[in-house]
Amino acid sequence: MATYIAAETVYPAGAARAVPSAARVLLIKAKGGLGNRMLSAVTGIALAELGGRAPVIDWRDGMYLPVGENLYPALFEDPVGIDPAQFDMREDVAPALWSGRLSEQPVNIISRNFPTKHRSPFIYRRLSIDLNGPDPAPPIGVFWSYLPKILRMRAKLQRNPRFRGKSIDAIMHDLLARYFTPNAEVRAEVERIFAGRKRPVIGVHIRFTDRKAPLPKIEAALRKLRSDMPNSDIFLATDSAEAQNYILARFDRVFAIEKQMATAGQALHFSQGGMTDALREAQNALIDMCALAQSDWLIHSRHSTFSVVASLIGGIPEAKQIDVDRHNAKVVVKRWFQAYA
Repeated sequence: MATYIAAETVYPAGAARAVPSAARVLLIKAKGGLGNRMLSAVTGIALAELGGRAPVIDWRDGMYLPVGENLYPALFEDPVGIDPAQFDMREDVAPALWSGRLSEQPVNIISRNFPTKHRSPFIYRRLSIDLNGPDPAPPIGVFWSYLPKILRMRAKLQRNPRFRGKSIDAIMHDLLARYFTPNAEVRAEVERIFAGRKRPVIGVHIRFTDRKAPLPKIEAALRKLRSDMPNSDIFLATDSAEAQNYILARFDRVFAIEKQMATAGQALHFSQGGMTDALREAQNALIDMCALAQSDWLIHSRHSTFSVVASLIGGIPEAKQIDVDRHNAKVVVKRWFQAYA
């Protein structure tokens, strides 16, 4: 079951606290969907804690909210309470290419400095302080990666007393609990949809827009699990009306939240231009994630970081997860490369 821990406040409680100019912070930038940015932020938070910096999550890149508005405190209880905008013009920054440009986002910096490298799996190294080197001298550091890179820091983490002896999954679970407590509205909605519901609940995540999970494999896994637990309910989280209708036509006792579905095969977080209430749809995505985390079993593809985050938040053991792409060599090799590149 998902649990959340009140993170220790780095500075006195209160929104948008001003900090001394010499304070050491790590601005954590983002790109991509909710799962990617949460796991990437966990890498940045671990890096900040290793370097004695305050982690400041800067999601002003225009996902769901207009460019310049920070999505992170709109969805989560911010235990740090530092507004990243107060650093926008700072020049004492590492890497130096961010100097005086901290209001910008990774895609802008890449376009200006490395216009042919947008698809390079290594470009994040130019935009972030070194994951395994000594913490740099400038008080303002920047971390950014499109994908989680915490596995690259395994040895460094194990040398630190705070993390020594913990598995990478345990470290990520702890950091997610401390820094990604959903806001009260999201928590209340998750509690409402599970109120009075009998256990067990099978959580099913199907990404079926720009990256399509294999529906027949999901159906087969769900049918087998349902035969073992005939009294189970099914919570379905998907970005596709087609996938939702597919499951609803084949199984009973399926519940899901009402939300806007993506169109034309486009990832949901890229569709905010057509959303009536983009922030509400961001909250719906988080409700889906937290509801999956509350499930007793999880059927998903680890090719989607969204469901990986849900499994980590909920502490769902491997024995109660069915990864329908676990034998897909292409997916396995790609995930390994993305983690260690």
